Amino acid sequence: MATSTLPRGWRAAGRYGLLTAVAVVVLFPIWVMVVGAFKPFGDVLQDPLLPTSVTLETLRTAWRDGNLGRALVNSTIVSLIVTMAQLVTSVLSAYAFAFLRFPGRTFAFGVFLATLLVPFEATVVVNRSTIQDLDWLNSFQGLAAPFLATAFGTFLLRQVFLQLPKDLREAARMDGLGHLGFMREVAVPLARPSLGALALFGFLSSWNQYLWPTVISTDDDWNTVQSGLRTLSQAQIDKPNLVIAGTVIVALPIFLVLLVFQRQLVRGLTAGAVKG
Repeated sequence: MATSTLPRGWRAAGRYGLLTAVAVVVLFPIWVMVVGAFKPFGDVLQDPLLPTSVTLETLRTAWRDGNLGRALVNSTIVSLIVTMAQLVTSVLSAYAFAFLRFPGRTFAFGVFLATLLVPFEATVVVNRSTIQDLDWLNSFQGLAAPFLATAFGTFLLRQVFLQLPKDLREAARMDGLGHLGFMREVAVPLARPSLGALALFGFLSSWNQYLWPTVISTDDDWNTVQSGLRTLSQAQIDKPNLVIAGTVIVALPIFLVLLVFQRQLVRGLTAGAVKG
């Protein structure tokens, strides 16, 4: 087997140099955005990479003009509702496809997965009509209803459940545990890393929704964060960094969530990757 002739120190320096270069590429837009958010309106185009002047007035104006306080509350509530509902529906459906035996199970699962191929934009008109008929416009249930179940979550958890040893199910049956007991006491605890990753994906996806809140929210008090940023984009042309400041405010909760739950995300993505 051929081995590298470079000393170990040089190889390590090369790896760290590559990681540093990638980090600079990733963090550069974030740095520009943060610098612009803290600059006065008239100075944003002067030395855009350097914080030559710092003020909180841009952030205050973005918070006020975009009604971001109410938008953050709306997005948080809707994202929590969607996340919890997706966890429950994904666990139940994934368990059924993994452990229950019924006619047409494979075909039903294929049809279930086929919904991933249907773009959400193709269903907006029908969903909007349904929400209007239910009188759910400008409401939390209207904002959350189309996203309470996800085929991706079912697929992810089904794969995790299929990797559980069959002996566990047999032992649980001998101990008198039915399907609900086995799911609650054994399957769900063992799938906890994947549940954490699914919860994080569901929260981020709901937080970043733009089209659906725009379609069903006719009252500014029901704007989500993305709708609030749309309002800021329609502000005066002499305030180009107003949207940048609003983006910083909106991105801060997401950054905190990723910082707190990054370990669960990595464990969920790598769960079941190595067998043996």
